[in-house]
Amino acid sequence: MEARLSSTVLQDQNQQFLGTGGRSEENRGQGFRPAFMDSDNLAIYASCFADGRPAPFHLIDGLPEHLIASRLASGRVAEVKASVISGFVRNDRFYSRDEAAQYISSKLH
Repeated sequence: MEARLSSTVLQDQNQQFLGTGGRSEENRGQGFRPAFMDSDNLAIYASCFADGRPAPFHLIDGLPEHLIASRLASGRVAEVKASVISGFVRNDRFYSRDEAAQYISSKLH
């Protein structure tokens, strides 16, 4: 079972997908925007700062309260529900990090 999403897990994913197109920095030019999907109901949530502004990278602090599994003593989000995955939205379609990387790879070759 994969770890619940946290800031640390997101950092690990960024390292894992470095150079593949599965990172915001590498796919933004193709119209991808960082997002999350709740695999329980397929609801998609744009990545946002805690104040609701769109974030240019994956950030769990702006997710709705019903997705939050735990918070730090400071009030920041520590983890989200296990059903939440990180990915991207492009043209109203959700792409997992793997799918975004495959898309970017197909455009380069």
